[in-house]
Amino acid sequence: MLSKDMIEIGSKRSTIREIFEFGKRRAEIVGRDKIYDFSIGNPNVPAPESVKEAILDILENEDSTVVHGYTSAQGDDKVRESIADSINKRFGTNYTKNNLYMTIGAAASISICFKALSCKDDEFITFAPFFPEYRCFVEATGAKLIVVEANIENFQINFKEFEKSINKNTKAVIINSPNNPSGVVYSEETILKLTKLLKEKSKEYGHTIYLISDEPYREIVYKGVEVPYITKYYDNTFVCYSYSKSLSLPGERIGYVLVPNEIENFQDTYAAICGAGRVLGYVNAPSLFQRVVAKCADQTSDVSIYERNKELLYNGLIEMGYKCVEPGGAFYLFPQSLEADAKAFCERAKKYDLLLVPGDDFGCPGHVRISYCVQTEQIVNALPIFKKLAEEYNITK
Repeated sequence: MLSKDMIEIGSKRSTIREIFEFGKRRAEIVGRDKIYDFSIGNPNVPAPESVKEAILDILENEDSTVVHGYTSAQGDDKVRESIADSINKRFGTNYTKNNLYMTIGAAASISICFKALSCKDDEFITFAPFFPEYRCFVEATGAKLIVVEANIENFQINFKEFEKSINKNTKAVIINSPNNPSGVVYSEETILKLTKLLKEKSKEYGHTIYLISDEPYREIVYKGVEVPYITKYYDNTFVCYSYSKSLSLPGERIGYVLVPNEIENFQDTYAAICGAGRVLGYVNAPSLFQRVVAKCADQTSDVSIYERNKELLYNGLIEMGYKCVEPGGAFYLFPQSLEADAKAFCERAKKYDLLLVPGDDFGCPGHVRISYCVQTEQIVNALPIFKKLAEEYNITK
């Protein structure tokens, strides 16, 4: 007897992956240059040269049996100390290696937190639009995911609906800023209001409500936008980080969970993170790339390329009559589709080999995600296609 839930999950790719695979098949027929694929968030900006230099230095100058050997389950001591030092320097904190657990990317970080926290009847709350995989990560622990309806005016938190959703079974709240899929960065005002409410509700219900900050896009921000560092606003926070986007290393699967000293019952909480990593099999993140990111923790890929793409695409769509909240970071636009049914709109776009992702799975029907971590030339060539679509709906200015 097999798990029916796992069969169902394994038999169907995510919508994003389905569209990405469709694009690959079409490219074999019409040519890659004829496909305008905006489906997947795969960084197109090269990793900094310092990453290559770090890899070569490690391979040439360090003991290969150590480089390719096991580390401590929670990660190499020196690596964690180096990353803690980088965080402290940038955010004015006071962390050590003992606050960090190295992971196999942000998905592992988030899953570990869910597993560490989840008990019978627990609920986790997140805010639309949200990364769809949260649902299967949460439900795999036996808990329930509650999605708060989006505030489509600016994609800040919809506090009116949030207050209706939070209850005695709420174990944690998940935020993602800069956000996938909207690119919006939560303002300090939003964070202050959120953390104030969590403190009040924790007191009211007689138990801690945790905050899980999923932030792989932290370094990808534009025009001086600042991303509040959440542990400075709320003690009971887990920070889930990945170097997939900041260093353009998605295939290397390397990140961490940060557990601040101020969190309730720190020793037991950190032990729960270690225990969750153990039972999920997420011990000893890739040894070579632990060392690489430790050497490159203060570096980022060239964010200006993403910003240029954003300006070109956002301004182009707005001029055509599309409606879209301007992103402050990440590398996604999330405009309203030109008809109420975003799936139908994306199907219509396919006839031009323009591949977009409907917002339904992100908890936000009537919107589409456009991933602009692509070659700038693709955006230039796709803009006339977006205009043709707008003309079909008679919305061009």
